[in-house]
Amino acid sequence: MDDIKQSGNANRIGVVAVYCSKSCNMPLSNLINILIPFSKTCCLITGNEGSKFFHSDTRINIEEIYNLSGEFFVSRLFRFVRTQVKTAFKIIRISDRIDIWIFFYGGAQSILPLLSAKLSNKKTLLLLPDAGPQKSTNLSKVIIFALRSLAVINYNIIDRIIVYSSNLIQNWNLEPYRHKILIAHEHFLDITTFPVTTPLRDRPPLIGYIGRLSGEKGVQHFAQALPAILDDRQDLRVIIGGDGQLKESIAASLQEGGVAAQVNLPGWISHDDLPSYLNQLQLLVLPSYTEGLPNIMLEAMACGTPVLATPVGAIPDVIIDGKTGFIMENNSPECIAENVIRALNSPDLERIAEDGRRFVEENFTLERAVERWKEVLEEI
Repeated sequence: MDDIKQSGNANRIGVVAVYCSKSCNMPLSNLINILIPFSKTCCLITGNEGSKFFHSDTRINIEEIYNLSGEFFVSRLFRFVRTQVKTAFKIIRISDRIDIWIFFYGGAQSILPLLSAKLSNKKTLLLLPDAGPQKSTNLSKVIIFALRSLAVINYNIIDRIIVYSSNLIQNWNLEPYRHKILIAHEHFLDITTFPVTTPLRDRPPLIGYIGRLSGEKGVQHFAQALPAILDDRQDLRVIIGGDGQLKESIAASLQEGGVAAQVNLPGWISHDDLPSYLNQLQLLVLPSYTEGLPNIMLEAMACGTPVLATPVGAIPDVIIDGKTGFIMENNSPECIAENVIRALNSPDLERIAEDGRRFVEENFTLERAVERWKEVLEEI
């Protein structure tokens, strides 16, 4: 890492990630860890869960902005605009100490902060962690249209757009901006933190989903698939870990399907507890409508847990069906049930788990991520 920092000019980098939930903290932390080795200084503008997570991190300068969301449309709009204005003023105030601004979570809709960075004559990058509002199943059409419109404006203003995979350019309708797109990600793992503590053959008959309980994740369809799965495999037990707006409806769906007694809903699982949960599973199911490059997939594979996922986002770059994991055509309950049973009955399940772990070990190291981001910043 020292060689990386000494080679070339160190940049003064600012990261804007104001709209942070708990699930954003680890990807944002990864990005900061990647940037620090070749940054002269690093400043982070963040809020809510991000402020709590990074508050005591002495390696970076923290600028905190809290953005409470209102219950009604007018109050939500007011708070959104207020957060934008406050963030823009923060950027103007410290821009003389920053060479490059990287907009991360919420960046595609942060028009006032982006304009402030551009007016300060700074280089700007937009790192897209997901498809944004265009495929959300939880927002009204009016809000989706407004957020899409803001994103289009920002795509045209920003200097460069960073996506996790070339597959996402077409998937996320980014073809008009191909000339300004670069490929990079903030994903890396410390394999010692996600070890195989329980070999697959010694694990209980347990499958699960771990992640945000929201519509775009398709977890509701996984819950609907469980009666068919558990009818075929009566020894099987299930865990659905996470929190979100669908938690109550998922619990109700399990009751209606008569499988609530066989499913554990532990709520939010901390990052520290995640390896022990993953080492209990024979299969992790990710039935998402949209993804970037899900951390939970890489963490599961590192723990020797096979992953069954929909072929969205950058997932096909990592999971090759029958080799490093399993792919299902769609996330309908019928398709999920069929593919869960197929995966569990695979005679190559242990070999697939081993190959998946090896793939992560070889391709998702901090060193690889740092080298790629150094190249990206040199290109702009």
